[in-house]
Amino acid sequence: MSLKLHQAFWLVFLTTFVVVPVGLRAALTPEKLYQRVLPSVMMLEVENQRGERFIGSAVLALTDNVAVTTWHVVDDARSVWAVFADGQRVKVLGCIDHDNWHDLALLKLEKSMLHRRATLCREMEPVAARAYVIGTPKGYGFSISDGLISQIRSVDGFLEYQLSCPISPGNSGSPIINQRGEVIGVAAWTKADAQNVSFAIPTQEFSRLSVSKPLMTWEQLALIARSPSTTMLTASHQPVVQASDASMGDYSAFIKRLNESGGKSVKIIFQEEGRTNIYSFTIK
Repeated sequence: MSLKLHQAFWLVFLTTFVVVPVGLRAALTPEKLYQRVLPSVMMLEVENQRGERFIGSAVLALTDNVAVTTWHVVDDARSVWAVFADGQRVKVLGCIDHDNWHDLALLKLEKSMLHRRATLCREMEPVAARAYVIGTPKGYGFSISDGLISQIRSVDGFLEYQLSCPISPGNSGSPIINQRGEVIGVAAWTKADAQNVSFAIPTQEFSRLSVSKPLMTWEQLALIARSPSTTMLTASHQPVVQASDASMGDYSAFIKRLNESGGKSVKIIFQEEGRTNIYSFTIK
């Protein structure tokens, strides 16, 4: 075999069979990225305990019948339906596990949705990396927007992505996607008095939740939330005070709850007209 032929053989071999490390994989075009991730994205049609209806987002992950979203989207739900981009509607039976403090929830679908599960990236993306979000801003289903990871910040004692992606009410629970088409987190909240300053819960926090826990139906969750003997604790044992009729009862109960939380870190979640603001402070 001549030298030139020998060199050509090894060039073909290397380009065909050598595995490229994950970090060096070529980025997808936005069109291909959207097509790859879209089957796993769902719009959540939520009816709360007061009969009010609103829209959220979620992504199929972990198993073929488990969706990941933010807890504040479903914490007061009476019924939830998942709608996929191809028009399929699937009933959401309830919540398998949730984490108040990290604002995450695992939802159980009525049936398995095969060949739709998203690929998760368990490593933190670097600052300035491009990011995409697919969700339902203001009810406009399966919309994609892009931006950058503006910074990685410690919020309430754990890391969150700060994003420049435009995120609106209805995007809560939307998957945040890197350039390789992998889910790196879910959209959680937006700074109300700023422009394109939004935050997402990284996929690393998903490990706090378990798909093996027994299903809690919406009726069971509502009973627990209304029980006066139940103390709502987060994973880090910090109380969460939710200003809603279903969980707080009345104003006097709300004040009593705050007075009993002296010396503790408290998170208050206000939900109004599809917008969520989260405030954290220590009761003196």
